[in-house]
Amino acid sequence: MEQNQDRLKEIISHAKEYGFVFPSSEIYDGLAATYDYGQLGSELKNNIKTYWWKSMVQMHDNIVGIDAAIFMHPTTWKASGHVDAFNDPLIDNKDSKKRYRADVLLEEHIEKIRQKIYKEVEKARNRFGTEFDEAQFVATNPNVLRNQEKIESIEARMKSALESNDLEGVRQLIIDLEIVCPISGSKNWTEVRQFNLMFSTELGSVAGDAATIYLRPETAQGIFVNFLNVQKSGRLKIPFGIAQIGKAFRNEIVARQFIFRMREFEQMEMQFFVRPGQEMEWYDYWKEARIKWHKNLGLGDTMYRYHDHLKLAHYANAASDIEFNFPMGFKELEGIHSRTDFDLKQHENFSGKKLQFFDPELNQSYIPYVIETSVGLDRLFLAVLSASLKNEVLEDGSERTVLSIPAVLAPYKAAILPLIKKDGLPEKAREIHKALQLEFNVQYDEKDAIGRRYRRQDSIGTPFSITVDHETLENNTVTIRNRDTMLQQRVDVVELVNIISKEASWKSILEKL
Repeated sequence: MEQNQDRLKEIISHAKEYGFVFPSSEIYDGLAATYDYGQLGSELKNNIKTYWWKSMVQMHDNIVGIDAAIFMHPTTWKASGHVDAFNDPLIDNKDSKKRYRADVLLEEHIEKIRQKIYKEVEKARNRFGTEFDEAQFVATNPNVLRNQEKIESIEARMKSALESNDLEGVRQLIIDLEIVCPISGSKNWTEVRQFNLMFSTELGSVAGDAATIYLRPETAQGIFVNFLNVQKSGRLKIPFGIAQIGKAFRNEIVARQFIFRMREFEQMEMQFFVRPGQEMEWYDYWKEARIKWHKNLGLGDTMYRYHDHLKLAHYANAASDIEFNFPMGFKELEGIHSRTDFDLKQHENFSGKKLQFFDPELNQSYIPYVIETSVGLDRLFLAVLSASLKNEVLEDGSERTVLSIPAVLAPYKAAILPLIKKDGLPEKAREIHKALQLEFNVQYDEKDAIGRRYRRQDSIGTPFSITVDHETLENNTVTIRNRDTMLQQRVDVVELVNIISKEASWKSILEKL
């Protein structure tokens, strides 16, 4: 655990030093759980959005994108269930005075038991080598079976207590498992209480006379209330999807772990409308499609896993998370939910407007069922950063820090570096820089020795460094250095666009999906 905390601190420090993420309002000592994206962070964030938007909207004939307002009519949130049911079960430790989500404490306890199973399996794999039969080992090993039984027992009690809103049962489970506060190490817990997560504000010029409205806690409802507008204006037929990228706001009491959980965050959501009865088929389709999309980034297939929900939200009949192995362990990155017809039906009831689709093939109208895919943009940003930041010891014993971000997501695709600041080299380098700017985001850098400039580009994740020297003036060739391999080759300037495109163009990643 301590090692994981050190790793997270290293990522936070690197993100600040190189202009990726800053604490918000830092000159005023900051504001808890809010962060600002710096000059490189905003580039990386925009590239992640572009990857999602191109693959989700532009590469699907039956998915379109919208941008709905953050403020919505307050009845929206009554209809969606957020006013009455958008709560987290919270528990305080009396000694540390720290507050925790009760369900997260239990999930972390279960994860520790699950790690014991993984260790048993790995030990056996190392012992038996190629002859190892994992399925048989898991089904017969007494230690594995005992721990699996523990997990199933805890999950059953947890599911029962959460679904029946038995807060005392949740607390009793924490006590029975002897879960301690990570800060104080004590088991001195308060009762569990529910806390509504929505931010409210007032609409109007005079406080008190104004209507209470909410900052949206999710972007999905902007899609649902526009269902008919989009369907009719776009002449869309079921099945079709509506996608959106936007800010959401939750008054998280337990907001920590850097940008993993914030009060102001960004979501990339797509609601896919299908015929009733076909929702599970599409649910399975989107589960597979979404994990393939994540793995396509090349951060490592073993960094992902599915986690099916124990407690389903009030609107869902199936739900699964794609979890990523963050420095804090496996945590939710994206949710795939079968939302049934709950949302459209609720908005139909509360608004008095029909929100149905006439299906010409069936010759009938119905309220579509919905499959949702919802990925946290800030979490994906953290996943990319944490998987990419590496400290390497080189063959000559020297060290370097490298951010091996997927080339398509890198803030700068290439850096143009004149070897020295005279003899016409800066002018030639500027000429190359100007030409490449038409195709890519590139940086010009002439400060410091060439080796130090290479190290800086490694630290900010630039895939290619292009050095302009005296030979460039003679034959129009440059040295291009690869960030990951550090190999250098001499190429003609006219080849640069093709070389960079092969690794860093959108086509290079989208054609693999």
